[in-house]
Amino acid sequence: MRLAVYLPPRAESSKCPALYWLSGLTCTEQNFITKSGFQQAASEHGLVVIAPDTSPRGCNIKEDDSWDFGTGAGFYVNATEDPWKTNYRMYSYVTEELPQLINANFPVDPQRMSIFGHSMGGHGTLICALKNPGKYKSVSAFAPICNPVLCPWGKKVFNGYLGPDESKWKAYDATCLVKSSSGSQIDILIDQGKDDEFLTNRQLLPDNFIAACTEKKIPVVYRLQEGYDHSYYFIATFITDHIRHHAKYLNA
Repeated sequence: MRLAVYLPPRAESSKCPALYWLSGLTCTEQNFITKSGFQQAASEHGLVVIAPDTSPRGCNIKEDDSWDFGTGAGFYVNATEDPWKTNYRMYSYVTEELPQLINANFPVDPQRMSIFGHSMGGHGTLICALKNPGKYKSVSAFAPICNPVLCPWGKKVFNGYLGPDESKWKAYDATCLVKSSSGSQIDILIDQGKDDEFLTNRQLLPDNFIAACTEKKIPVVYRLQEGYDHSYYFIATFITDHIRHHAKYLNA
């Protein structure tokens, strides 16, 4: 696994909160750090930002040419099917292995940790927070895949990584997790571009997630942004709002 770590100036003299970013399909650890423009806000608020790759690489698994399954598309689940189950354990990597690595090697406060992401990474962000109450101080997402058991991307990857038993898929679906939860105290911020092609073709399904959160009284701020699509221009426009959202909780 490759990863990128940003250290703010404040980290030279004290331990800082850790903010984890999860990227979307086809991305590496480079996309966010080169395109989003997060550094100024992270510096201002004294946040260490960690951006891992979206899958293992070099596992010598025979793959087809799919861009939405396999390399670059780990989907933040622990695979249970061959040949993926040995290496494709992205959920455990993000929630356990990676924080342990960061806590041991960088000046971070292990008690102050938050998470955010985009698209597939927004899905990963939501499930990591919902499956681990109290682990993260805050959560936010750009254009997350909110109900993957019902969308084409989700059905494809869940069948491949988790097998055909759809009951197992629900453990990695944010909307299903909310429906089966007893509620949550975590405040969720979601930005979604109104002109996002993946919103239109029903890959993202945020309305299902919002409805489930409303029923369970889980606080969500959902902002539908006029004129924006699924790209990093969208992320770069609103990244400071998200950093500020996390800093409010991480620096409280």
